[in-house]
Amino acid sequence: MQAFGKFSRKIDLEYIVEQYIYIQESDETIDSEQLEQMLKHKRKTVIGTIFLYNPTIAPIGYKDNASLDGQGYEFKGQFDELAFDKNCTLFASAIKDGYRGKLIEIKYLFGLNKPNIEPTPILEEFDGDLDRYTSNQLTRYDKELNYQDYLNIRLSGKFVFFASGNKYDRHHKNIIAYARNLSAQAAKLGKHIAFMYDNNHDAAESQEVAYFLPAIATGKLRDIRANSFKRAFKTNPPSIVKTN
Repeated sequence: MQAFGKFSRKIDLEYIVEQYIYIQESDETIDSEQLEQMLKHKRKTVIGTIFLYNPTIAPIGYKDNASLDGQGYEFKGQFDELAFDKNCTLFASAIKDGYRGKLIEIKYLFGLNKPNIEPTPILEEFDGDLDRYTSNQLTRYDKELNYQDYLNIRLSGKFVFFASGNKYDRHHKNIIAYARNLSAQAAKLGKHIAFMYDNNHDAAESQEVAYFLPAIATGKLRDIRANSFKRAFKTNPPSIVKTN
């Protein structure tokens, strides 16, 4: 598997604006130019979308725990091949037969390319931004680069697999509404919706409240989540799976 991403920088903040993974037929590889050619025929080459929370990823040769700008990266608006993060490592081991030779788009609830945003005041700022999103008021984070315009979202392929998280702080009501709206809009567009869930909600409830377990976990949940994700992608389109 290969991963490609396009980065943007605005007011000292860095975002990933497009990302795709390529599931190889065998041992062949593609470059950025070949990716661009494939993207000219999205209906045939992009078979679905995986939704994650936010990115912490970098082009090959760069560190993902420091700003790209500080490492001398040039934001040219072009696709670069990415070094694998934990998600990509799992995707490479899980997404194989039935997906080979195709692209899957990776989208995020929040495009800010920064580690560990959840325990910080950043989420307070996100929640405030989303309250102002549909108005003409200025937002702290760029509307187009950081957030998904769910009413006008474009989704290629036949499925959307949500692994965008499940721990939404009840005080962040706008983030909760945002996550639910994205899920509802994907279903409205006729996409096959898939995700992982556990004993806290059944499948229908999970979809209704946007309770979508992330594929990456720590401790005793690490292998459980990874194995559940692999089971989900044994079918094409992927399946709704309850974790064991």
